[in-house]
Amino acid sequence: MQEDALAAMTAVTGESFTATVFDTGWHQGVIGIVASRLKDRFHRPVIAFARGNDGEIRGSGRSIRGLHLRDALDLTARRHPGLILKFGGHAAAAGLSVREADYDRFCTAFEETVRDLVSPADLERQLECDGPLAIEETTLQSARALAGCVWGQGFPEPCFFDRFRVIDQRVVGGSHARLRLARANRVFDGMVFNARETIPDTVDALYRLDVNEFSGTHALQLTIEHWSPAQGGSGPV
Repeated sequence: MQEDALAAMTAVTGESFTATVFDTGWHQGVIGIVASRLKDRFHRPVIAFARGNDGEIRGSGRSIRGLHLRDALDLTARRHPGLILKFGGHAAAAGLSVREADYDRFCTAFEETVRDLVSPADLERQLECDGPLAIEETTLQSARALAGCVWGQGFPEPCFFDRFRVIDQRVVGGSHARLRLARANRVFDGMVFNARETIPDTVDALYRLDVNEFSGTHALQLTIEHWSPAQGGSGPV
């Protein structure tokens, strides 16, 4: 479903404020996951639809900071009476249903509403981090301590920013990159989920500390949330 959705997203460019996708073969149980991943990748409010009953399609939406998704759907419903059959949710996520025959009309109406509520600057991704992590604190013990905490909206799990040499990389699971990363004379296991390109020899990386459990063993893993080719200097500041 995610691959199908990505193919449908080819029309999403800098000109679009929203992304709405639908496929007759999609399952309702996972459209929320698809919407979330597309939102993270394209930094647009996304609604993914699957077929429901009696000519209806049901959507699951995820939003970006700056757009209250439930309020956006409410405004769309008031501007276009009868278009949205029902909806509910909160700022970051919402669900709704429309008639399948009204899908294209909903896409246009939702896009127009969001354009009135956000600016192009709101669509620019902002990456936040907790700065560099001391090499002596980049440990399995630290990863376990973080895993034992409760994180959520408004209180995100810490992310760190450092420079690494990529000494090995291979594709696993069809679309993920497993890395061997070097920093300050230490080597770490790393992972980039849904990697779309070969990673260069040296990167500035935004990453989380994770505990990788495999065959009864536990090891430190650096999960890369974002990377860019290293650009001069000795590392991130």
